[in-house]
Amino acid sequence: MADSSNTREWQLAKGRTLPIGARTLVMGILNVTPDSFSDGGQFSSLDSALAHAQQMIADGADIIDIGGESTRPGSAAIVSATEELDRVLPVIAQLVKRTTVPISIDTTKASVARAALDAGAAIVNDISGLRFDSQLADEVAKSGAGLVLMHSLGVPGALHASPPVPDIMTEVTRSLRESINLAEQRGVRHESIVVDPGIGFGKSQEQNLELLAKLDQIINAFPDFPLLIGTSRKSFIGRLLADADGNPAPVEKRLHGSLATMTAAIFKGAHIVRVHDVTATVETIRVVAALRKRWTS
Repeated sequence: MADSSNTREWQLAKGRTLPIGARTLVMGILNVTPDSFSDGGQFSSLDSALAHAQQMIADGADIIDIGGESTRPGSAAIVSATEELDRVLPVIAQLVKRTTVPISIDTTKASVARAALDAGAAIVNDISGLRFDSQLADEVAKSGAGLVLMHSLGVPGALHASPPVPDIMTEVTRSLRESINLAEQRGVRHESIVVDPGIGFGKSQEQNLELLAKLDQIINAFPDFPLLIGTSRKSFIGRLLADADGNPAPVEKRLHGSLATMTAAIFKGAHIVRVHDVTATVETIRVVAALRKRWTS
């Protein structure tokens, strides 16, 4: 749970900041791809993407995370930087004119990060933790942007194909430490970095649950860095909610499971949650905050 006694500022581009610790921040997901696992194609037009982003902001999102390349299991071949930019830049350019809410670009490519930051994005969310393109850190350093470093296994186009490692807690801690060191070596400010254990990326069902159950251990391993968690609508929730025949719950039936995992993560200390369903998340956070205040008073 966010702790107001340890409030700090997440440093973003252009001197902007977000408060960390006073309350849990909500990052709303905006996929402008044709093949996202959750909402592929729904927001691929400029008008629909802008309308959805503005609705999430009205519902209470603190950040809008825009992605132009799907990372779902079984996703299509790697998207070129040109195609990715064609999808995300028009949305960023228009959205920054309409809101002061910080925009995050979900990309692993330095060229996409650079163009998105030039267009007004304030955060780069790198699911590879700089494994795919270390020059992305250079672009973040030049702009002073925020940087989310996520743990993942696998290679571009096959992020979910690697077999799970034997000890997921050790692997995530080691890999995130390497990503942080690389980012700082390339000039990214300490205060700009957020870490993400990467639920669902190269982890088994049991490992996803272990990471959530022991999330406080990850947070304690990185006391100087805020932690972001993303469980929204993911496959492991579908498996947990399988029907009597063992068929996983479809994406549209995973809201309550998503909120349950998010609640557990907040109680363990998560500072930011990345979600599809902003209204339900904001309401859940309010209840969790009230409960936590009573239980710790």
